[in-house]
Amino acid sequence: MVCLAFAWLWYETHKAYDVQGVNGQGFDVQIAKGDPTLRIAENLWYVGVIDSPLLFRFVARVTGSGPKMRAGWYHFEGKMSLWQVMDKVRRGDVKQFYLTVPEGLKTFDVLSLLAQETKTNINDWQAALKRFLPDQETEGRLLPETYQYIHPIDPRRILRTMINTQDKLLFQLAETPEERARLRIIASVIEKETSQDDERPLVSAAIYNRLRLKMPLQMDPTVIYGIWKRDGVFSGNIHRKDLKTDTPWNTYTRRGLPPTPICNPGAASLRAAAKPADVSYVYFVADGTGGHAFASTLAEHQANVRKWVRLERKSNIKKHVEKNFK
Repeated sequence: MVCLAFAWLWYETHKAYDVQGVNGQGFDVQIAKGDPTLRIAENLWYVGVIDSPLLFRFVARVTGSGPKMRAGWYHFEGKMSLWQVMDKVRRGDVKQFYLTVPEGLKTFDVLSLLAQETKTNINDWQAALKRFLPDQETEGRLLPETYQYIHPIDPRRILRTMINTQDKLLFQLAETPEERARLRIIASVIEKETSQDDERPLVSAAIYNRLRLKMPLQMDPTVIYGIWKRDGVFSGNIHRKDLKTDTPWNTYTRRGLPPTPICNPGAASLRAAAKPADVSYVYFVADGTGGHAFASTLAEHQANVRKWVRLERKSNIKKHVEKNFK
């Protein structure tokens, strides 16, 4: 009888069930921290992952697996036995989530995005960042990338990864803390000036050349950031008076680099800041196709500006015709 009982137990715990779920995509089940085995078993049974919560509890007790089950979100799909389900939970083989942080966001916007995407409170993210950088500038310290995380969410783990990933890259690009801080600032301006990888080293060169020639950078994104820092908001439109209104970040009214980064630059911009192109460009303007036209002299730049103005006028006329004469 004992042998028959063990044979039955082995069969029932190793018998595979087809965990289909909605549209054959399986089931997601959350196990909260501190959940007793009873609740775990009932949750798994309720969605159809296991056939018997009683058997699950019995096996957990016999094998001592109850206290070893780890909290988190689990995904179950395909043919799985009760034993495989229990082993998955015991190992903490939780579902992986992915979140992409785009380049060029201010730190406040990065934290807002992280809170929104993970359905958590932004105050938790702000507090975690302050713990990592208590007396340091937080702008420009988070590397935009696609990050992997698990539930329950731990803001400290994600922010630590973002900071450390940027630090690791910067240690390859610069030797001293002062050089790394300078690269962050230059890279942040590059990031806001162009989204095209082939242009980043050219914008970087224009920045270095202007600094070398003691020319003001005169780059609009720095003005916009200064307005945001001063007012807490930016309307979306920059005006001539804004270029003349001084803030610590206004590179029209002040020479040199802004005092801090103006966004969180991506890896490509950081590399471009460390290795500018070997060109003499000091000017650039939009070329009407999403890129920029670069120039080494004021005459060349003025010609590029006139060309851009003509393209803008032509584009505006076309839009007006399409809107009013369809």
